[in-house]
Amino acid sequence: MSTLKLELQQRLQHEFTDPTLFERALTHRSFSADHYERLEFLGDSVLNLAVSDLLYRRLADLPEGDLSRVRANLVKQDTLHKIAVDLGLPLVIKLGEGEMRSGGQKRASILADALESLIGAVYLDAGFAKAQALVHRLYASVDINPQMDAIGKDPKTELQEWLQGRKLKIPEYRVVSVLGAAHQQSFDVECEIPEMHLTERGIGGSRRAAEQASAAAMLQTIHSKAGL
Repeated sequence: MSTLKLELQQRLQHEFTDPTLFERALTHRSFSADHYERLEFLGDSVLNLAVSDLLYRRLADLPEGDLSRVRANLVKQDTLHKIAVDLGLPLVIKLGEGEMRSGGQKRASILADALESLIGAVYLDAGFAKAQALVHRLYASVDINPQMDAIGKDPKTELQEWLQGRKLKIPEYRVVSVLGAAHQQSFDVECEIPEMHLTERGIGGSRRAAEQASAAAMLQTIHSKAGL
């Protein structure tokens, strides 16, 4: 294992029992078929639960809607990107040549996904308690407060808050298809609100971007139906 990866494990404060999980978490699909996307899917859920638990305990008097707003700020791409850069992920992530040439090692969506993948890998390697402790360490230097604003909130956050304000379940997002070569992919994602019998699609250069596009389309449909 390279020195940079050993240093990353030290910063994570977790030595992997199964090194293949660590390697997979740092591998983009443009580099190998054994890539991090499934770990990212898992890590996303672990991250949300760990952050939700953190906020529930730290912001004990905050109502549900405000807790959701603060959580959305903490798990959004920009926040994850900053944490990933601080960890040094741009130096260790494995990308295909095309992705490297296009600056993929600095791309916010890739680094945010890789961070979630690492969280998922720690969960598989050592269980939820270890993954939760990692999330707490990652957010130790982040200013978490009830006044974290949602100015310029992204479509996914706006849609989630709109639904929760009406006591409806949050949307379900599914990848319908992935098109193009590994270094120039487009993701087609479906956003569904079963309780409203609504489904919209969005396309983007990453899963996150496609989810945002589908959420934006859903908001447009909702506002149109409501005459807003």
